[in-house]
Amino acid sequence: MADNDTPLSRRTVLKSTAVAGAAGLAGCTGGGNGSGSDAIELLHAWSSGDGNAAIEALVGGFREEHPDIEFGEDPVNGAARSNLDQVVSNRLQANDPPSTFQTWPGQTLTKFGDAYADIEGDVWTDDLKNNYLAGPKEQAQLDGTYVTVPLNIHRINNLFYNTSVLEEADVDPESLSTPADVVDACEAVSQNTDAVPFAHQTSGSWSTTQLWETILLAEGGIDGYNAFIEGDGDVDQVRSALENVVELSEYYPSDASSISFTEANTMVMEGDAAFIHQGDWAAGAYSGNDEFNYGEDWGQITYPGTSGNYLLNMDSFPYFDNNPSAEATKTFLSYCGTAEAQVLFNKEKGSIPPREDADVSELNTFQQDQYEDFTSSDNQPPSIEHGLAVSPNIKTNISDAFSGFLEENDPDATADALISAFQ
Repeated sequence: MADNDTPLSRRTVLKSTAVAGAAGLAGCTGGGNGSGSDAIELLHAWSSGDGNAAIEALVGGFREEHPDIEFGEDPVNGAARSNLDQVVSNRLQANDPPSTFQTWPGQTLTKFGDAYADIEGDVWTDDLKNNYLAGPKEQAQLDGTYVTVPLNIHRINNLFYNTSVLEEADVDPESLSTPADVVDACEAVSQNTDAVPFAHQTSGSWSTTQLWETILLAEGGIDGYNAFIEGDGDVDQVRSALENVVELSEYYPSDASSISFTEANTMVMEGDAAFIHQGDWAAGAYSGNDEFNYGEDWGQITYPGTSGNYLLNMDSFPYFDNNPSAEATKTFLSYCGTAEAQVLFNKEKGSIPPREDADVSELNTFQQDQYEDFTSSDNQPPSIEHGLAVSPNIKTNISDAFSGFLEENDPDATADALISAFQ
């Protein structure tokens, strides 16, 4: 919904197409005003690590401001949140929705599309609209209606590097301006050092998908990227990005098919690899190492060719219709939309606030640099791999295409499969 459009009733139920797993939601969408109780139930997948510390900080801050509201937060264990989504699906089908839950916004929201309600005016006030950048603001909407509140930003188009390895290879990362330059830099690392040029894992397809989408953004620009996610991609641009990935694969670790992301990232930390392309969560491991310092031992550049674009992933808390704690949940979501709450959360999470007016002086230097890039970016396109840019069924087709790509390394066949993913 555009800012100047007439808002729908705040209890209007969204009618978007949901995937088969949520086919039984019809019984969840007729539930009155959902006045419920004052007890909030939040489901999330942050059961350990920085996510757990971040949610504890957020909930602690909320409880200080609203001691009268009872709060229960329940971590649901499970890789890639699949268990969490299943729990939410089961709850919705039983007409027993939680107050809110952790989810990626954007097209991911269509998974439970019928279950959400409009929160424009109640939560999405002029304050949020004026201080969220265009990208996060768009991803908070489903079919033009505000239904969720993003509370952090993760960046996908980062290229991290080990400073000493690049110095030994005589590679200046700031001189790299295209994806082809990254391949050339990897060759220099291969020729001049004993390090692996490009730390990457292929035991799962997700790292390769997000590498490819970053290179597609570089090859096709924002127009080409947007055309692809809208189902009108240029097959030549798609193929060119895949060909670049194939060239990079010559510089992966020899055991790329059996290592994890964490192991690949550790190679950069220990000086056994030069580069890694990853979301900014990779830096979380670096910041916990007192002997691996930002600006000295490691650095980051916007992936060559994607300057001016901040490729987004983010977490958000949506609002369900038939909400068991309607007013208390709106109070919590409003709190999550404040700059103060977002600083509390992101200080622990390693991500950055989606508001452009946050005081990020308490965040580390890397986060402050990322925040400066974010607030000065021309575009904030949504990630394909993380489900913001495409619906769940299209995302499944894309994942299948990359599973085949990792087996066959065939850019032509994979490009056709990616274009056909939208059909």
